Parts: sequence; C-alpha cells; structure tokens
Amino acid sequence: MFTGIITGIGHIEKIENLGTNETFGKRLTITVPAGYLSDVELGDSIALNGACMTVTTFDAHADQFTIDISAESLSKTAGLDTAGHINLEKALRAHDRLGGHIVSGHVDGVGEVTHFALVGESWELRILCPAPLAKFLATKGSATINGVSLTTNSVRDTVNGCEISINLIPHTIENTALGGLKVGSKVNLEIDLIARYVERMLHPPA
Repeated sequence: MFTGIITGIGHIEKIENLGTNETFGKRLTITVPAGYLSDVELGDSIALNGACMTVTTFDAHADQFTIDISAESLSKTAGLDTAGHINLEKALRAHDRLGGHIVSGHVDGVGEVTHFALVGESWELRILCPAPLAKFLATKGSATINGVSLTTNSVRDTVNGCEISINLIPHTIENTALGGLKVGSKVNLEIDLIARYVERMLHPPA
C-alpha cells in the first residue's frame, strides 16, 4: 500500500528486453537520489509513476535498482517503456503518516493531459480520463496521477470520457515529475480505493 506522497524522483536509465517478442516484458534500471536505497531490501515494493513494482536487484552505492515489468503491465500503464524521470514512492509502513490517501499501486487506466498552464503561482492540470472511470471521480475527491495523490477541483463528463481539473502548487511541481507533463502526455490513473468498494456494494454482480 502507498499514500500518493512522492518520496523521490528517479530516472529510467536503461530498458532491456526480457525476450525476443512482444509477449515478453522488460527490465528497467532506475537511478534514484543519493541515499534513497539505504533502507531498501530485495523484494521490496516501490511505486513507479503509481505502478507497484518489485525490486529485483539494487546497488545502494550506485543509487540504482532494477525491476522486471511484464508485457501485461506495460500495456496497461504509461511512461514505463521509455527513458526519463519518474515519481517514486516506497511502500507504506504501519506507523507512517497517511499524508495523501490510501493507494494500492494498481493502475486503473491511462489518461491524457488536455491542458497544463500556469494560473497565479500554481498550475492547472486537466486530464481526460477513460469513460469507465467517470463514476469513480468526484469534485473534491481523490485521484492518483502518476503516483501522486491529488484532489480533483472539478469533474466534467464529455462524449470522450471524463475531464478532471487539478491544481498543482509549486511544491508539487518541484518535488515530483509532474512538472514535465505537457498537452498530449499520457498519465497513469488510480481511482480512490473506497469508491471502488462502494461501487461494488451498490452494484453487485447478478
């Protein structure tokens, strides 16, 4: 489990194929801030842009670790198949503060940035979300964008899906990889865990 509070910005340095065709996954080598791996062990969970992954090797002195990501996960996420900056969050400990909201690290869908512009001291970010996720999104509710716990300022249903508007304060821009987004960027989305269970209770299978 995670909270959506980013603990570091990493960089995908190397991408290796684990097989000879598209049915195989990839191995990612990720560079992290100095000292970030001091409390990490093999098999630990670290969320990469909101997707929970398992540490398969790590070198604390080189500030690098690797993960193996399946073809299935690659097909359901964004930003994990190319080199570049990514948001990192280590798994939640039982005694940690829950600064964001409860996040599972399971990506529910991929959205697309439709607007990203400076408004006053902050930035307005709008994302078009897939239509099946619309019922889980609400004004002043929680959503996870590339692993970051954020509050939705507004929700607008469209013929193509559901557009959410989010305000990013300077601290968020400076301490996550969200500042590198632009119109057309794909982002990983995770809906609120409570909303998921409420939907299940209200609409159980026949």
